[in-house]
This record gives sequence, structure tokens and C-alpha cells, in this order.
Amino acid sequence: MQLSEQEIVRREKLAQLRSLGIDPYPPELFPVDHTSEEVIKDFSEGKTVVMAGRLMRKKVQGKAAFGELQDSEGRIQVYFNRDELCPGEDKTLYNDVFKKLIDLGDFIGIEGELFLTQVGEKTVLVKNFKLLSKSLRPLPLPKTDAEGKVYDEFNDPELRYRQRYVDLVVNPKVKDTFIKRTQITNTIRKFYNDMGFLEVETPILQPIPGGAAARPFLTHHNALNIPLYLRIANELYLKRLIVGGFDGVFEFAKDFRNEGMDRTHNPEFTIMEMYAAYKDYNWMMDTTEQLLEQVAIDLHGTTKAPFGEHVIDYKAPYPRVGILDAIKEHTGFDLYGKSENEVRDVCNSLEIEVDESFGVGKMIDEIFGEKCEHLYVQPTFIIDHPVEMSPLTKKHRSKEGLTERFELMVAGKELANAYTELNDPIDQRERFEDQLKLSEKGDDEAMFIDQDFLRALEYGMPPTSGIGIGMDRLCMFMTNNESIQEVLFFPQMKPEQKKVAMTEEEKAVFAILKENSPMDLNYLKEQSGLSNKKWDKTIKGLTKNKLASVHKTDEGLFVEVVS
Repeated sequence: MQLSEQEIVRREKLAQLRSLGIDPYPPELFPVDHTSEEVIKDFSEGKTVVMAGRLMRKKVQGKAAFGELQDSEGRIQVYFNRDELCPGEDKTLYNDVFKKLIDLGDFIGIEGELFLTQVGEKTVLVKNFKLLSKSLRPLPLPKTDAEGKVYDEFNDPELRYRQRYVDLVVNPKVKDTFIKRTQITNTIRKFYNDMGFLEVETPILQPIPGGAAARPFLTHHNALNIPLYLRIANELYLKRLIVGGFDGVFEFAKDFRNEGMDRTHNPEFTIMEMYAAYKDYNWMMDTTEQLLEQVAIDLHGTTKAPFGEHVIDYKAPYPRVGILDAIKEHTGFDLYGKSENEVRDVCNSLEIEVDESFGVGKMIDEIFGEKCEHLYVQPTFIIDHPVEMSPLTKKHRSKEGLTERFELMVAGKELANAYTELNDPIDQRERFEDQLKLSEKGDDEAMFIDQDFLRALEYGMPPTSGIGIGMDRLCMFMTNNESIQEVLFFPQMKPEQKKVAMTEEEKAVFAILKENSPMDLNYLKEQSGLSNKKWDKTIKGLTKNKLASVHKTDEGLFVEVVS
């Protein structure tokens, strides 16, 4: 392991602390009785407090020093005075331990008294302190110059997501996002609890990946010697509970889909699904409006929440627009009652690429996604989807070929999906068989036939409505974050690339190459200004570490950056 100069120094300090008989990682409890927020809100001069946290600022001025202690609630100024800390002859605790061996980022525990500085800042006069955990890596702390400009901020997205633990320490707004996420979850949980619904848990490892059209992750159970799937949805298990006699159930579930990643998709995500007996999708739309109103009010004190350049208003009621009506309005094509070939022709006319395996439902979904979805910024229910794209949904009571389904669109993205649930076991079997035909055509997202779920329906399921709300997207919208990675503590990332330490010559040549890659090898050598010996060593270093590659063409040798 290669250590930086600062990391080496911190390890040397670690050894010095131990030589002084100080355990840099003590095991015993530290009796904290106040947080920074409590001190600031209920400040009383002369009050004795015991606190703990990271030392985030340290300014030593001879026999005294000011600093900042950061705990889970915020920051508080702390004041160290040599004679207060060391009233006797031995000044080691201040002169050696605090001044020389304590670094920014170290966890310390303090005991002290509250006082106001001459400029009126609430401060803790430290009477005693204890090292609780030595930080061996320096935190990437931002610096502010005399003009107020901030430098060296920890704002590279890839580093922030990989090292969320650092991100949370140095970027307070990030922590606030995750606190709000918990508040959102708590509001939803209370909303359904107050309705008398039961929060439940259903299997993550499933023999059949049912309840959605998506590509699953496959694993294997050694003891049973059977394949298992990480669930793509919890829908079919929650419906089994409705069959079993519960009138209302909900679950905050981790689902997994083996698909692409982008700013709004992660392969592991959280969904809240709720099912209510004796209800339909009209009731579900009314209830969803009430729920989102409550979430916004609890979080912001108003039904309005900023998101990017928009202000989203979650106040009910929301418009209700048929999906085929939306397509007709925004493309001019009326798809009602059209055959698969006719819908495919429309896709071609609109220059929308569709796979040969796509049925009517998937093609309509593609058309809406390409031509309509982004236009619905304020909350809008897109309702009455065709039967072909809704295999678990009851057929519409008055509109032939459609189902009682809605998707809630917010900021041009789907936030929720809900149905009047299909409870006719014969119809459900036929829909599953239609999905099987799509699978045989090559659609790897088509649903499996779940025989046990069909058996459950044959015992009888009451009229039911269900909904799934994407919690990650809801948190994005409610906290004004346009990337899903910002609302996940630890988003999925590509494998971390090992960083290669380059020589100064390699850095210079690599910088030239990046400006114009590929580049003639002889011209690059000329531009580098290196001697033959240094050039050979430099180009070998770049190619060996796979930072650059050399290719022979009819025009000569060329060098290019390896992406």
C-alpha cells in the first residue's frame, strides 16, 4: 500500500501517542450528555457539558487555540487553553498531545463549560479532552480565501458516491438529503398505519421473478439445488396476503432489476407497494393525491417543492389523461383498436426503434416514453392502458381493449404505477400465457407464469387496488436532486480503476496526447522535447500501465489514449 506524505505523518503520530501511553482507539464508553444543536438551542453560560465529535478546525495561537467540533447535529466552537487543560506543572496534554499529535478529522471527547466570546459566539471552554479515534487519512476539507472564494471542495461525483462516508462528513447538505429521505418514509408509514393497514415483509429470493416486466438477477441455492431470483417486484406476494384475509397491506421493499443504469435507474432500488381490498383505481388515485400532499407538507410546510427549473405542486386534484389520448394529442396518431402491425408502422413513422419481439403493449409504451412522457411536469395520472401492456390489471369496465391502470407522472418521469387488480384467475392465466408467447419471440422481460399465484387466485381474491411508488424517485423529487445516486447512500458503481502514479515526463506527454488523440508517434516525441532515453522510458511507462497504446497503420505509428 502506497501512503501519501500526510498518511505517513499521521501513522508516526499514532506511534507517538502510544508511546505516551495513550490508546488512540479506546474501547470504553464516553459519557456524552449534549449535542451541538442542544447546546446552541439551550445555551446557558457556565453550564457544564460533555460532548464528542470530529475536530474540524484547529487554530493554535501559542498557549490557546480555537477549533470546531462536528457531531451528528452540527458544529460548535471549542476553545483550548493550556492552563485550563494543564493546571499543574505537566503541560504534555496541551503542548504535545493537542498541539502536535491531534489532527483535523480526529474524534475527540471534551468536557467543558459554555461561554460567549467577545464577538458573541457560543463556545465550549475545554477543561479536559480525550482522543477517541485517530484519523489516518486527511479529510478533503474545502478552503475559503480572504475574498470568500471556496477551493478544494469534495464535489467530484464519482469520488463522492464511492466514498459516501467522506461526503457525509464534509458536505452537510448531503446528510440533510438522507434525513429528509427518512422523514418521507416515516410520513408514508404513518399515513397507511392511520388507515389501519399492516406493514409486512415478503421474500427477496423468489423461485419465479413475478409482478413486473423486467430482467432479473439469477442466483443458485446450494442446499435445495434450485435456481432463485432476486425479486423484481413484491406484488404477487402482497396479493397472496389479500387472498389470505388482510384488507390492507404495504411494504417498503428492495427490488432488483438486471438492467441499465442512468441518472434515474439503479439496479437495486426501493419501492413502496400497497394493496387495499374492496377498492379500485379511482379510489387509489384519490388516496395517492392525499398521500403526496401530506409528504410535501410534512417535508416543506407547503404542497410545493422545487425540482430543477420547476416548482412541482402536489396539491390535489391531479389531471387524469388516457394514455392513448396523450399519444394522439402529442403525435397525431390514434392507436385505439390498432393491430400489432399497425402500431409497428406508427413506430416507424415516428422513427422509434422497436425490437421484433415487441408486442402492442411494449410499442405503445415506447411511443409514450419517447413522445409524451417528458411533457408531463406537474403531477398527472396517465390512465387506461391497453390490455397488452398490463398483464396483471383488470379490464376496463366500459372501454374495450383497455385496463383500469394509471401511471403517475411527475417532472416527466413515472413515479407510481397502480391498478384495479385482476382477480379473475382464468383471465389471469390467459394473460400469463400471452406473456409466454412474447418470451418465446425473444422478449427477455416478459413475465413468467406463476402457478402458485394462479392457485391463490382460484381460492378467491376480493376486488382490490394496488400501487407501487418508487421511493428513490420520490426522494429525488422531494429533495431537488436530479440524479438517483444523490438519494442512495451507496449507489452501484463500476469497479474502481486503480490509479497509476505517473512520472513528470509521463504526465507531460499524456497531457499533450489527450489534446489530440490519436497522434503521430514521431510528432508526439518531437512535441515532448524529451531525449531519446527519456522518451523511450516515458512511452514504455504509458503503454505498460495501459494509459496509452501504439498502433501501426499504413500512414505510420500512432499513439492514442486508452479510454
